[in-house]
Amino acid sequence: MKPWLSLAGPVARCALAAAVALGAISPAPAQIDFGKVEITTAKLADGIYMLTGSGGNIGVAVGSDAVFVIDDQYAPLAPKIQAAISAITPKPVKFILNTHWHGDHTGGNERFAEGGALIVAHDNVRKRMSSEQFLDFFKMRVEPSPRAALPLVTFAADVTFHINGDEVKAFHCPAAHTDGDAVVHFRRADVIHMGDLYFNYMYPFIDKSSGGSADGVIAGVDRALLLANDRTKIIPGHGPLATKADLVAYREMLATVQARIKALVAADKSVKEIVDSKPTREFDEKWGNGFIKPDSFVTMLVNALRP
Repeated sequence: MKPWLSLAGPVARCALAAAVALGAISPAPAQIDFGKVEITTAKLADGIYMLTGSGGNIGVAVGSDAVFVIDDQYAPLAPKIQAAISAITPKPVKFILNTHWHGDHTGGNERFAEGGALIVAHDNVRKRMSSEQFLDFFKMRVEPSPRAALPLVTFAADVTFHINGDEVKAFHCPAAHTDGDAVVHFRRADVIHMGDLYFNYMYPFIDKSSGGSADGVIAGVDRALLLANDRTKIIPGHGPLATKADLVAYREMLATVQARIKALVAADKSVKEIVDSKPTREFDEKWGNGFIKPDSFVTMLVNALRP
């Protein structure tokens, strides 16, 4: 693979995110046939919906005050996402909250901003979207986003929306999937959107080149678990709707594998030796069928622990 792959423009950025989503590590990012992608809507609670298509799962809240959307997948899907939201409510989208900067969660920003939506995210999301980025795991360079796609309101620790009769809090999880992750909690509706801190039924992508770490993901998950109960509906960044028990299982898997790899790194084992020891062995059947396969997941965690 070429050490540098230059990607420019929103469609190319979407292609990059497609490569991430599909696990394609090649000189040319995998292409998604966006024309065949269908947006599916599931009602989770009164006024709260989960939209799935291609890319990060979307959260939608509708009510008397505003239409509030969490993430917006790829740019070419924005019209379909808009149509799916319009089938729920005729009101325009007022807020878009990005859980982090990756293109499969921010690709629709420009289109929704043109329609009047105010984009909100952590400080580091705007910083990364404003400048060239390099995804080391995929050896891919990402050009800055258009000015219109950038968050206009940013926060350092957390932000609360008092809308639609609910208290909606987004809180920053440092050094997790990236350095700009936000988890979103709908207090009254009892729904949590995890962003990419949570890949349900698959090994997660942890973006060290964007300031991420497995320890940060575990800490963020722990914080979310304190808010959850057995009835809480949990929207993962990728994968099907989850329960608290599902999130606990994910946390236990990641913490177990991370502890094993830390011990092997401390013993000065090589990457090959660590991979060959199969530290994910009992988890592979359940978690190893996503776009990151077991050996790649172990390699990613090892490299994240080294300078």
